[in-house]
Amino acid sequence: MAYKLGVEVVSAHDLMPKDGHGSASACVELQFDGQKFRTSVKEKDLSPVWNEHFYFAISDPFNLPNMHLEASIYNVNNELHMRSFIGKVRISGTSFVPLSDAVVMHYPLEKRGLFSRVKGELGLKVFLTNDPSIKASNPLPALDPLSNQPPANPNPVPLVQEYKSERHTFHTIPKEVHQQYYAQHQPPPPISDLPPPPRYSADPMKAEPVPPRIVRMYSSASSQQPPEYSLKETNPFLGGGQIVGGRVIRADKPSSTYDLVEQMQYLFVRVVKAKDLPAMDVSGSLDPYVEVRVGNYRGTTRHFEKKQNPEWNEVFAFSRDRMQTSVLDVLVKDKDLVKDDFVGIVRFDLNDVPTRVPPDSPLAPEWYRLVDKKGEKAKGELMLAVWMGTQADEAFPDAWHSDAASPAHAAVVGAHIRSKVYHAPRLWYVRVNIIEAQDLIMHDKTRFPDVYVKAQIGNQFMRTRTSQARPNPFWNEDLMFVAAEPFEDHLMLSVEDRVGPNKDEIIGRVIIPLASIERRADDRIIHGRWFNLEKPVVVDVDLIKKEKFATRLHVRVCLDGGYHVLDESTHYSSDLRPTAKQLWKPSIGLLELGVLGAEGLHPMKTREGKGTSDTYCVAKYGHKWVRTRTIIDSLGPKFNEQYTWEVYDPATVLTIGVFDNCQIGEKAKEGGNGNNRDAKVGKVRIRLSTLETGRVYTHRYPLLVLHPSGVKKMGELHLAIRFSSTSLINTLYQYSRPLLPKMHYVRPLTVMQLDLLRHQAVQIVAARLGRMEPPLRREVVEYMSDVDSHLWSMRRSKANFFRLMSVFSGLFAVGRWFADVCAWRNPITTVLVHVLFLMLVCFPELVLPTIFLYMFLIGIWNYRYRPRYPPHMNTKISHAEAVHPDELDEEFDTFPTSKSAELVRMRYDRLRSVAGRIQTVVGDIATQGERIQALLSWRDPRATAIFVLFCLVAAVGLYVTPLQVLVAISGIFVMRHPRFRHRLPSPPINFFRRLPARTDSML
Repeated sequence: MAYKLGVEVVSAHDLMPKDGHGSASACVELQFDGQKFRTSVKEKDLSPVWNEHFYFAISDPFNLPNMHLEASIYNVNNELHMRSFIGKVRISGTSFVPLSDAVVMHYPLEKRGLFSRVKGELGLKVFLTNDPSIKASNPLPALDPLSNQPPANPNPVPLVQEYKSERHTFHTIPKEVHQQYYAQHQPPPPISDLPPPPRYSADPMKAEPVPPRIVRMYSSASSQQPPEYSLKETNPFLGGGQIVGGRVIRADKPSSTYDLVEQMQYLFVRVVKAKDLPAMDVSGSLDPYVEVRVGNYRGTTRHFEKKQNPEWNEVFAFSRDRMQTSVLDVLVKDKDLVKDDFVGIVRFDLNDVPTRVPPDSPLAPEWYRLVDKKGEKAKGELMLAVWMGTQADEAFPDAWHSDAASPAHAAVVGAHIRSKVYHAPRLWYVRVNIIEAQDLIMHDKTRFPDVYVKAQIGNQFMRTRTSQARPNPFWNEDLMFVAAEPFEDHLMLSVEDRVGPNKDEIIGRVIIPLASIERRADDRIIHGRWFNLEKPVVVDVDLIKKEKFATRLHVRVCLDGGYHVLDESTHYSSDLRPTAKQLWKPSIGLLELGVLGAEGLHPMKTREGKGTSDTYCVAKYGHKWVRTRTIIDSLGPKFNEQYTWEVYDPATVLTIGVFDNCQIGEKAKEGGNGNNRDAKVGKVRIRLSTLETGRVYTHRYPLLVLHPSGVKKMGELHLAIRFSSTSLINTLYQYSRPLLPKMHYVRPLTVMQLDLLRHQAVQIVAARLGRMEPPLRREVVEYMSDVDSHLWSMRRSKANFFRLMSVFSGLFAVGRWFADVCAWRNPITTVLVHVLFLMLVCFPELVLPTIFLYMFLIGIWNYRYRPRYPPHMNTKISHAEAVHPDELDEEFDTFPTSKSAELVRMRYDRLRSVAGRIQTVVGDIATQGERIQALLSWRDPRATAIFVLFCLVAAVGLYVTPLQVLVAISGIFVMRHPRFRHRLPSPPINFFRRLPARTDSML
């Protein structure tokens, strides 16, 4: 189907005068894929409005990410038949979105050359469509490259007429929504080109296992924790190769896309269907099902009632490591209330089963004749496919797994134990500006009304202040909500009157569908609309007739797509992109996670007289959530599942949580939809900026959880992680970009708003993921999103205080060193300090160069001692080892508290709320200091490399620059005119805010 690029040229604003009379006659020229279109000319208008549509034919849709749309604005002089450049806009093909996501964007005009003078903005709406009813527009003839004018016309016409004659026919855009092109055709981002690793000739099956090595994360003695809580480096065989120096060294085996997990061999049995099965009772009916048996492991299909030609199409996977037999039996049975009847059997010798390695095509199923108990041919045939494969097989995710269900629970087959990938809904901020109401009808005109407007979206309620104006109250208040696509709820506005204590009377209401609300991606003005209010109660007819106008409400409402909707803790954000897809930048890399397994898990339940656990893992990054299969009855489960994510910003955090599945077993209700909460085992957070590009990290992470009795180690999680960058330049460029989208700085939200909206966003995501099959339960989503991180905790407050003291410990050490210098403890050192001091006094211009050169040398020296491992939970930093039991009781107390009377409860809750904000402020101060320490600590290798090079350049530059010039330039820059200031943070501030802190290691 032919794709077309639609461009709506809306308007321009505040253009540069070009006609010599303080104005301009502007037109817009569009160029894309060798095609060119031109709008009409707007005479003498510096803020012209066109509202014209154009459609480009796309010659090669697969090359769309490499194409660009260029829109140039020209001033047209009809008398001289000339045109002059005003400005241009260049839009990359990676930002093209479908019509359903397209909004009007106002792009600042760019220069064409170094000495061009431009100002103003151009409003465009750019989208992709494959609607066959829309035809591509007729492009203009190519311009002469030398004169930049159209080719000579034998019958010349005035330029204005020429522009008018070249306008195309308008087309009506259909309301039908088309899927985005990238979702179907865009290839995955390429991985950085790395040299092929050397061949590893040793047999991995015979190699001796390398014991894990305990690594230390922090050099400070106060940060060290017991060895059992430390990170352990491993050297597993991944994808048939061993990890050596952070690289996968291949063995003499075929390569696989699953190169971050250990290969696991499985016997796959696909039961397709049966035919001509014999009747087993007098009535001639048959309730068939299939039982697949390998040793003491068995799996059964669903059964059909009274059907002799059933179709199952189910797959069973048996772990080869647990097989204790060489025979596979596939039995067809008849379901019976007393005892199931035997129908027939098909037996396979496992030595003759073929092996399938992707990307080979799936094995074709084959008809097999059933055999009775005596070994003779019976009536009926069974279609099967049997092969040996690995977890890379496409049948693996939907198969019943023998390693996910023990022999005692082999009948547990359901969605709750299978691995799944979830995509969280796209969230929008809904901005509702309540302006005024008109012609309110009051029942009691003897009193002054207390009128307010209540807004509701789903379970979210907000209200304005009360107004006593009559009959036209005025508010002009902004209310913010969170909504998720697809929009299922509506915005309901009701005007209410406070007639008495706890008694409100509804004057009128209006319901606005969210899908009909205008979307915006910037801070442009949204025009208000008047809505007629419906009367929900019966009113006096004579009273209505006396009113001249119906009651109306003036509202300005929009979907703000320029923000990033925070649905997780700001310290551990995994996605920082705005909601509007037009603002998304190309990905900078690929994150690969291999969940190998867990070891030494703490028993979470008792089954058959012994402690056990039904474990699964959940990983979250961006909008993509993944869930591994559940391994039943195992304290050392092996998952060996691999997942990938596209990375758009290195200053993001990957979160992996481990949970115990409580939806299976005796206590769970039928279907696994009981009210049992999945128990949390622990979680791991990894900041991507702390990872070196292209290196494979294989470690065992301690699973530390804080209980009312204290901190406990619940086991270890074995992970393999690799961050691959597609472009080093783009990755480094991200360090100069703002951390959050532009709208967060142009129209910032308050801290109270962000806290409330984040809580609502988490509830919406939990509700949507809970409606999927299998559901990702609410307690899992809340634990992964740190929903209770803002609550008061004496332990966290102490931890943040000691973090702050650790930051200033360097200044205290310098003070003690200077005291030793003054006391002549070391005469040689004191003399050298005197010499240096006198030299800097005589040559003050050497102070700054010396400081930067000293920091450069410190950074180079610390490179030898840089951390080579990802961060993990630290009990010392979290102040979780020496915490008082009463403090833990307070931390695990409910909110609001239930330990005292009403008055004490109110004061106690208020204290916790205020103290929670104080702890956040202290933590933020500590974070800034830790980011300063991270400049030279190589915690983020790319950031430290940038800063070290900057120190070298600054040192050299400051050596040759007089101090007086530097002070003058700095003073002028600080006192510069507001016209030369930008509302966005400067690149140094953006660089500093992206530096890692020890918040990643906080429990």
